[in-house]
Parts: sequence; structure tokens; C-alpha cells
Amino acid sequence: MKLKQRVVLLAILLVIFIFTKVFLIDNLDTSAANREDQRAFQRMLAGLRVALEPRLEHTLQSPWEIAAQWVVPREVYPEDTPELGAVMHAMSTKRIVKADVGYKGTQLKALLILEGGQKVVFKPKRILGFRRAPLVVGRFVNLRTEIKPVATEQLLGTFMTVGNNTCFYGKCYYCRETEPACADGDIMEGSVTLWLPDVWPLQKHRHPWGRTYREGKLARWEYDESYCDAVKKTSPYDSGPRLLDIIDTAIFDYLIGNADRHHYESFQDDEGASMLILLDNAKSFGNPALDERSILAPLYQCCIIRVSTWNRLNYLKNGVLKSALKTAMSHDPISPVLSDPHLDALDQRLLSILATVKQCTDQFGPDVVLVEDRMTLSHL
Repeated sequence: MKLKQRVVLLAILLVIFIFTKVFLIDNLDTSAANREDQRAFQRMLAGLRVALEPRLEHTLQSPWEIAAQWVVPREVYPEDTPELGAVMHAMSTKRIVKADVGYKGTQLKALLILEGGQKVVFKPKRILGFRRAPLVVGRFVNLRTEIKPVATEQLLGTFMTVGNNTCFYGKCYYCRETEPACADGDIMEGSVTLWLPDVWPLQKHRHPWGRTYREGKLARWEYDESYCDAVKKTSPYDSGPRLLDIIDTAIFDYLIGNADRHHYESFQDDEGASMLILLDNAKSFGNPALDERSILAPLYQCCIIRVSTWNRLNYLKNGVLKSALKTAMSHDPISPVLSDPHLDALDQRLLSILATVKQCTDQFGPDVVLVEDRMTLSHL
């Protein structure tokens, strides 16, 4: 079964991080607040299947105008919106009016302009309420009739025919004429990612737990178990939510097998208050039998985690994550999205994350490890 990475990533974000805060440290809390949170969780599960409907009710705005208004410093789309299906439907069906080479990066992509002026990024098939990743939906594209007639000369110059298949290799760091992406005939299966509004410019940061990518040279975090103490003394990790965002992201990356988050983006001029935006997830879902534990280094070296994240992860054990992901991805035009071995691997990795947090609570106590969402590093 082929993998459709970016659709899976959005589904995981929806499943893992869209619920409200739940207190499950020992699974014995029966307070009224917790019972309501459990009901909220069940409502979330019931709403995972997003119908891609073309209608936008009670508004004269275009789907692109609605999506642009969703973006705020801590999320790129709201927790509950009736227009979500219509926006994703537009992403998967609106006419392509222009096609160009993708923006800078290591992976093949094309920048498309859809009817109505909306930018999207198309990535060919290649192999948590964070709401911190742009919307993604699967799409089948006819390269001959939909892309080539509206392609720029720069993109068109990378097209070729291999056998009976239309192919292109685009422009990127690893893009080679000898390794094009090929359609099945003229039809290419891929994902479409909604471009963030221009009024929200991005700022790039080096990830404090990034790898050196130099043979024989380790990053400091790979040999210094007290490395997190140094990180906590540097901006923007010495205050605000950024370090907790880094740890949330490590959990997400471990689940999807992404050991390549060397940089990350936030909104500009945020003074450390905006979210860590999950944009570069291309090197994910490789070998389902391989677990790269070092991805969790921010978690096991800092030994702190948001209470809400801990609770959500607890809710998803015992096969709930696999079941919820299947439901969340079942609506997609390119469903089925992920193979059973990868779904099983997600469930196993979830258990490893829970065990890591338990080791931290056994060593330091839950009062130190489990951090209330309203708290920042300046309170710790």
C-alpha cells in the first residue's frame, strides 16, 4: 500500500491534539470537570469523519477567505468549524490556474494557484488539537491536462515521458533529472497543502535538538544528558510556551518516525509566544519496524510535558489511536492513506512515549513533570 504522508500527518494532528484538557494522571479522577472532558473526547471521536462538501452555508465568503481568517498566533485552524469540509473540498477540486516550481527545500514539490487565487503546495506520492500544521488533503491531478497547460517555463522544462507515464523532476536540492516523479499514465496521486496567508510571515529557527549531519560529530544533546538545563537558560526557551511546544513536537515526530527536524518555523515578531508550526515532515513513515528513540530526547532530557498532552496520549492507548486515525483518514480522496503496519507502529510508539513519561514521574514526581497548560517556563 502506498503512503500519503502529509494527509496522515494532518490526521494525526487532528486525532491527538484536537480535544480539550483531560486529567488522567492515574485514570481515577471522577470529578465533574473530568467527566465533561471525557464527553468532549467522545464528541471528538464522533466528529473525526470530515465530509468534503462543496457548500458553504450562511456566508458569502470564499473558502480561501474563511481559511485565512482562521489563522491566529497559536493555531492555523479552529478546534471546531463547520466550514472545514468545504475548504478541504475546494483544495481537492478547484481548477488549477497556474503551476510553478516549488519553494526552496530538499523535496520535490510544485506551487499551484487554484481558482480564486489560493496558493497550495502539491507533493507527489512519495515515501496531535495542536492545529499547528496547515490543512492537507489528497488529490489526483492530471499532469497533461491540468498542470502542463498552465505551467511556467521553469516547471515545464522539467517534464518528460518515461514509457507511457508523464513525469517531472521540478527544482529542489535533491531533485534530479534521473529521478523524476512519474504519474500512472497522466494521473498523479499526491497531497495539497494550504498556503498560509501572506499577512502571517514566518521566521525560521534552528532546532535546539537538531543533528549535526556530519559523520563522526555528535550534537551536544547526543552526549550531554544535562543539555536541557542549558536550553532552559536561552531565549526563547527560558520563558513562554516554546520549550513545551518543542516537547509536543518531539512526541509527534517520534510517532511518525521523523528524525529530521533540524529547523522549525514560527510567526515573525512573536517574542516566543506563537506556536511552533509543523511544516517540514517529509522524512516520515519509513520503516515501521524502526523506532528512533533519540527523537524523544527533548522529552526524556527535560522530563516535562503538558498535562493536556499527557492526558490525550492516555486516551489514545489500547488501539484507540489506530481506530481514530482510520476514521479520520477515511474521508480523504486518496483513502486508504496508511498501511496497517504503520498504524500498528503508531500504537506501539505511543506506549513507548507513555513509558518514558512514567520514568520521569517516578524519578521527579508528577508535580514536576506534568505542567499545566497555563504555566510557562518562567513558573518552573
